[in-house]
Amino acid sequence: MLFVPLPFVVALLLFILLVQMIRRQEEGASNPFFFAWLIVAAVQAVVIGVRWGYDFLEILPLQAILAAAAPTLAWLSFDSLRTERPPSERPFLLLHLLPTLAVAGFVAFWPDPISLTIILIFLGYGFALARLAWAGPNILGASRLDGVITSYRALQLTAISTVGSAVIDLLVTFDFAETGGLHSGRIVAIANIIGLLVLGTAATVAGASQPLADESSDEPALSSQPTSDDAAVALALDEFMQSRQPYRDVDLNLNRLGRKMGLSVRQISNAVNRAKGMSVSQYVNDYRVRDACNLLTQTDEPITRIMFDAGFQTKSNFNREFLRVTGMSPKAWRTRNNKVDETNVIRLAV
Repeated sequence: MLFVPLPFVVALLLFILLVQMIRRQEEGASNPFFFAWLIVAAVQAVVIGVRWGYDFLEILPLQAILAAAAPTLAWLSFDSLRTERPPSERPFLLLHLLPTLAVAGFVAFWPDPISLTIILIFLGYGFALARLAWAGPNILGASRLDGVITSYRALQLTAISTVGSAVIDLLVTFDFAETGGLHSGRIVAIANIIGLLVLGTAATVAGASQPLADESSDEPALSSQPTSDDAAVALALDEFMQSRQPYRDVDLNLNRLGRKMGLSVRQISNAVNRAKGMSVSQYVNDYRVRDACNLLTQTDEPITRIMFDAGFQTKSNFNREFLRVTGMSPKAWRTRNNKVDETNVIRLAV
């Protein structure tokens, strides 16, 4: 009977996520770093399955190179959500190739430092990701506003997983020193199956910036009182939202909003947090919901069409934010307001 290692099942799931990401790229949502990261994760799962499922040691060099590339791509992926500059214009991009090239060189000429090098790579990028996460959701200024909190959660999860991978490698090294690797196979198999699936999902979710959970309470609130500058920025932002309607852009993010207003991301986020007492995504979605309410009342357009016209990209986020603002669903809102209009018409006729 043919033995199918569990990592192969993980690889299949990752390839399914990869297909979903390819489809999103065809629709215009493209991020090459997340795409490359997911490919590496899927191939890693196959390599781990071959190594530990069939004891094929000849594949170890490839496993080491992929292990070095994964945290690098994870960092580049989330760092790309800080700015909308294309990869070719990113500073020090080539420097991030050095860790993987170093491991490839060790594989070819000097295998002894490979394990220690990989541990250091995971620790270095893991702490870099943790430092990025420490700055808060607003650091991901290039992420769509309706998905920035989910992207931020994926960043936090990736930082923990990356540091955790270094800890796992240390445990394996210790196990080889004490028992000759008696427990290493089980440790590596369990850790990599969980880690690869988690990181692959994180890459897909953050790469698409899709909202999967409630965003209303996760952006850190600023406790300080609003300053006069905050009030001025908030007033200018209100006028800009009403006159230019930037909220109708489904891909709106903090960076884009800041460029349009000639303000920094920090100025906008501080003004909204302090003067409005809410997150930027809530603030923008409030305008989107108001616009949707008007369209639901004044037109006969399908709710899905109104959702896109108001600036929402997913039905789940639209329904959730509509419920938060109005206390009812879009369909219930339209039904209630149409009944009120009909009643007024009848009274006028009488």
